[in-house]
Amino acid sequence: MQDDWLIIQQVREGDREVYAHLVDKYKDKLYGFLYRMTGQTQDAQDLTQEVFFKAFCQLDKYRPTDAFLAWLYRIGSNLCIDVWRKNKRYSREPLEEAMLIENNTPEKAYLKKEKKDVIGRQIMALGEEYRAAFLLKYTEQLSYKEISEILNLPMTTVQMRIHHAKKKLRAGFAHEMSGGAAIYELF
Repeated sequence: MQDDWLIIQQVREGDREVYAHLVDKYKDKLYGFLYRMTGQTQDAQDLTQEVFFKAFCQLDKYRPTDAFLAWLYRIGSNLCIDVWRKNKRYSREPLEEAMLIENNTPEKAYLKKEKKDVIGRQIMALGEEYRAAFLLKYTEQLSYKEISEILNLPMTTVQMRIHHAKKKLRAGFAHEMSGGAAIYELF
C-alpha cells in the first residue's frame, strides 16, 4: 500500500509514466472481477480500461488510508451498475468462458463445463447489487468491512446482500438441478 501511495504521489507531481506500474500491478485482478460482473470478455476489457482512466483522472480523490485495489473495485462496481441501469445488460447472460481440457475424459470435461455454466448462469441471474457483494466476498475474498467501503454501504447491508445472494443461488441451483442434473455434481 505504501508503494502505491508513493507512485500516486509521483503521478500527482507530474510523472504520469509511473502510473503504468499500478496498471500492471492490478489489471488482472480488476479484469477478473469485472469479467465476473459482466460475463462478457469485451465488456470487461472496456470497463477495465475505463476504470484505470477514471482512477487516473481522479487521483486527487484517492485517500492513502484505502487500498488502491479496493478503490479500483469501487469505481468498477459503480461503472457496472451504471451500465446495467442504463442498458439493463449483464442481467442473465451466461459467462462466455473457454474450457481448457487437461487429460480429462470427454464425460468429465462435459460435466465440468456444465457445472461452470450452471454456476455462471446463477451468478449472472443475481441482481447487480447482490452480484457485486457476492463476488467481492467469495472471488476476491475481501472482508465485509472492505466490501462496505468499496460499495459505500453500511456493513449490515453488505452482509444482508451476501446472505440474500447465497439464498438466491441455492434456490436457483435447486431449481436448475430439478431439471435432471445431479446436484452433487455442483459441489
